[in-house]
Amino acid sequence: MNTEGRNAVLELLKSGRQIEKIVMEKGAGGPLGRIFAEARKRGVRVQFADVRALDKLSVTGRHQGVIAVTSEYEYADLEDIVGRGGKDALVILCDGIEDVHNLGSIIRVAECAGAAGVVIPAQKSASVTEAVVRISAGAANHVPVAKVPSLSGAMEKLKRNGYWLYALEADGQSIYSADLGGKVGLVIGGEDSGVRRLVRERCDGVLSLPLLGKVNSLNASVALGIAAYEVVRCRIKN
Repeated sequence: MNTEGRNAVLELLKSGRQIEKIVMEKGAGGPLGRIFAEARKRGVRVQFADVRALDKLSVTGRHQGVIAVTSEYEYADLEDIVGRGGKDALVILCDGIEDVHNLGSIIRVAECAGAAGVVIPAQKSASVTEAVVRISAGAANHVPVAKVPSLSGAMEKLKRNGYWLYALEADGQSIYSADLGGKVGLVIGGEDSGVRRLVRERCDGVLSLPLLGKVNSLNASVALGIAAYEVVRCRIKN
């Protein structure tokens, strides 16, 4: 799998993941110099090429003069996520997030909000691809993402380990009146279908964001960002 773009490649280098090589545009300076220095420090092989060769290697068409060649994305085990984060851990669960832009943005929010990890189902979900890594601004190299056979099964495991799980939907309790202490899992649904009924029934509650305009919904990653940072605010306050 390739990682493309300056920020994404730099974050990949910082993550410590195995990198086969970095292909960089000949004669490029500026921000690419920092990437070259970091690659040399880590002992990663750097290959220089002209921009046409980079264009041919690129999947996204937005390489910005640098592409890191790695093995396939390494998903985390759910056990690894369950064991992270301590008594105030936050986990993000995606139910039917099939758009790569939403998944990349959700992973970026999760990393910035200090989440212990992101859980996605193996079916009816976007996977972590080069595009998702780029859209996440490299956050996918820092926050664990587990791909599970059954989201419901993952939810039961989290609940057995002390998590309170909340679906983010339009008809629930205001998130601003909820007690968000302890271990929390936020379940975010797809743009069209929202959180599925069976998944929602396994949650401990439903939380909503106030919508004061004429549009009756928020983009999934935007809604998650607001909700995740309300959890962060409660942690800081307490």
